[in-house]
Amino acid sequence: MNSLMPEIKPNQSIDLLKELHILTRDGKLNQDSRRKLKQVYHLCHFIEPLLNEVYAEQGRVTLADHGAGKSYLGFILYDLFLKSRADAHVYGIETRVELVQKSQHLAAQLGFEQMSFLNLSVEASTHSTELPDQIDVVTALHACDTATDDAIQFALRKQAQFMVLVPCCQAEVAKVLNKHKNQSFGKTPLSEIWRHPVHTREFGSQLTNVLRCLQLEANGYQLTVTELVGWEHSMKNELIIARRTNMPRKNAAERLDQILESLNLTELRERFAGNR
Repeated sequence: MNSLMPEIKPNQSIDLLKELHILTRDGKLNQDSRRKLKQVYHLCHFIEPLLNEVYAEQGRVTLADHGAGKSYLGFILYDLFLKSRADAHVYGIETRVELVQKSQHLAAQLGFEQMSFLNLSVEASTHSTELPDQIDVVTALHACDTATDDAIQFALRKQAQFMVLVPCCQAEVAKVLNKHKNQSFGKTPLSEIWRHPVHTREFGSQLTNVLRCLQLEANGYQLTVTELVGWEHSMKNELIIARRTNMPRKNAAERLDQILESLNLTELRERFAGNR
């Protein structure tokens, strides 16, 4: 470990950190990069034992990172935990072609042969032949609005053993709440919860993640819901870790339907239906 920069892990690629602009060209770490690295490390802390568990059971592991962006997470996970393992593969899925090309170039430059980067939407990746039929771990860090739901659909279809989700910009539910607001006033006193626009946005965001959790439990996943980092670092901070157990929570689907009905959100039933 670098005694001058304790954030740098043993055997970590300095070239990678420079190419990701976490380290400056002369090998320094500024405050903004230190904050970014801390957040990625914190997420890696949750993901590492999941990768180790899958690898110990199967002797192989695949991970798909949705909305990969510049692939900070995928590259650092690969560099720290997977590059020395046979039969371990990371797929970065991103819609911006220039970021995909940069990631492809960087992986080739660093000799990270078990990394692939695909220019696909999350939804398109669910049906793409460029990915294997089964993916062990699915991550989606700040996948915006319904992209998190698409990542969940992808993971369900791929029978993922684990999902690690940090949702972002949950706008769809709030939009439907607002659309039916007048009708809801006559249906339930609970509509007071989202009468004011700021409450519509906040309640819609929280409700979205509640519905996602029920969807996952209805499809046989056990959940841990916690904070990713302190609120001083990011307001988009909820971390959902789902473990596949093949034991659906019996009343989760029923509860989900009841909530959609009572809050006048039945048009979203298909969105949260999953593979049930």
